[in-house]
Amino acid sequence: MVAEDLERLHRQSPEEARQSTLKDVAIAIRGLEVGFGGSPIIQDLDLDIYRGEVIGIVGGSGTGKSVLMRTVIGLNKAQAGSVWAFGEDFLTLSYFEQRRIEKRWGVLFQQGALFSALTVAQNVQVPMREHIRGMPQELMDEIASMKLSMVGLPPDAAPKLPSELSGGMKKRAGIARAIALDPEILFLDEPTAGLDPIGAAAFDDLIAHLRKTLGLTVVMITHDLDSLVTVCDRIAVLADKRVKLVGTIDDMLESDHPWIREYFHGPRSRAAGVGKR
Repeated sequence: MVAEDLERLHRQSPEEARQSTLKDVAIAIRGLEVGFGGSPIIQDLDLDIYRGEVIGIVGGSGTGKSVLMRTVIGLNKAQAGSVWAFGEDFLTLSYFEQRRIEKRWGVLFQQGALFSALTVAQNVQVPMREHIRGMPQELMDEIASMKLSMVGLPPDAAPKLPSELSGGMKKRAGIARAIALDPEILFLDEPTAGLDPIGAAAFDDLIAHLRKTLGLTVVMITHDLDSLVTVCDRIAVLADKRVKLVGTIDDMLESDHPWIREYFHGPRSRAAGVGKR
């Protein structure tokens, strides 16, 4: 059934892909190809991301997980294909039209990617300054305080520099910045990497809470099997330069693809309780 779904996406016309984003699909990716130095990293890639879901993107090292995310949000140039978001092909829009779409999603890069010379509150205010001209400082301070509270950071974190925060607090501050403009879609690149098991579990809980309270669609690149089990509704596996399989944990366990089988049936998967559901 999953293979049939991927084949159906591949046969869709651009108009069908556009129409799907006006219904229950947040982002429709079709025929995407991205490469560097003439060598494709991803090729002929199709994927639908449904509104309100948390989808985890996994794959071996070098399979293009971060490349995919950065291309979808416009940071990498695609050689072919389309990324339909909110009924528009994002990759064909002008710079100013892309900026209009960008306000509707937020991004957490690896390690939080906070600006080291700005305070935590100032980091959260960066999207406000970029996208909303003339916003009063008092209002920005109030919104930043609210967003920091939403991600579980205390008030005294706001005036601190990123260097004064723990790894987990930096990631929470990065999430606060990502949701500063009340986005509809949240992109997370390895959100639990570098966290201890307790901190990673707490971060998973935060993602689930924000998804529920804000009605977010969440796209999460991760290697964390615990996150895949506890937070994700579906999983998309990148292999052989494209999405090889998309579905639930149970779909992953039934696959006979060598990498998928090794990943979801290995020692770490058993430790995470995969297959014991």
